[in-house]
Amino acid sequence: MTSVTDAAPAKPAFRLTRLFQGLERVVVPALLIAGWEAFARSGVLPPALLPAPSAVLHALGDWVFGFDETTQTYSGHWLRDALASALRVFGGFALASLLGILAGVAIGWSRLFEKTLEPTLQMLRPIPPVSWIPLAIIWFGIADKPAIFLVFLGAFFPVLMNSIHGVKTVDHNLVRAGAMMGASQRQMLTDIVLPAALPSIFAGLRIAVGSAWMLTVTAEMVAVKSGLGYVLWDSYYFLRYDIVLAAMISIGLLGYLSDLGLKAIMARTLRWQTTTTVQGRAG
Repeated sequence: MTSVTDAAPAKPAFRLTRLFQGLERVVVPALLIAGWEAFARSGVLPPALLPAPSAVLHALGDWVFGFDETTQTYSGHWLRDALASALRVFGGFALASLLGILAGVAIGWSRLFEKTLEPTLQMLRPIPPVSWIPLAIIWFGIADKPAIFLVFLGAFFPVLMNSIHGVKTVDHNLVRAGAMMGASQRQMLTDIVLPAALPSIFAGLRIAVGSAWMLTVTAEMVAVKSGLGYVLWDSYYFLRYDIVLAAMISIGLLGYLSDLGLKAIMARTLRWQTTTTVQGRAG
């Protein structure tokens, strides 16, 4: 039995461990930023071509808060631009997730859907989403629709392939056990196959959300006149590389936050998997 005196020193030790774990996450970014700052100030490249991190941070701050209008027409409009991009990302991602999971589960579970749907989808999969840009502009015009369409194309196939893989790799003993207990095909699909396939499906969703951010920025450079991608491309034309880098940082941060959100949902949904894994290790 652990005494109070034994447990008391454990708290500072635990906090120290958490502190070191937090520092581990920022060591590499801090070193990269320090090296970038030193190289930018060395004069090897003109500041206009390689802005220092301090200059990029200043541009990002003005873009967000609008304190001195150094970013000109973008000053104070970061939230508007970020929301425009986020709406396109999550619109296309939601549609791709829904259709990708439905099609993937159908193909993985049914031989009929596998024979009829999979060949066509596998033929479309290697086509780069950016090659659809001319058709997307012709079909949908210069607005949100072509961007959402391109995001959908980029996010759909990772979800589809991981859903197929998740269903096909379900332990057949679980399916046999369900059949022996009198479960119907629908019950086996909803109560056995889908829960077992969820880890693979979530892996596909995490890949897809990253692809969604990449594709919406690409679409905004060509087919849309607002959003982070549009600001990035427009700033390039005016040689404002500090704003270009600020836009890249914004996209990276928003993509990272999107992934963190998915990880939180995954951890909550797959709580049973964590419990099972811990019990298995303990045994």
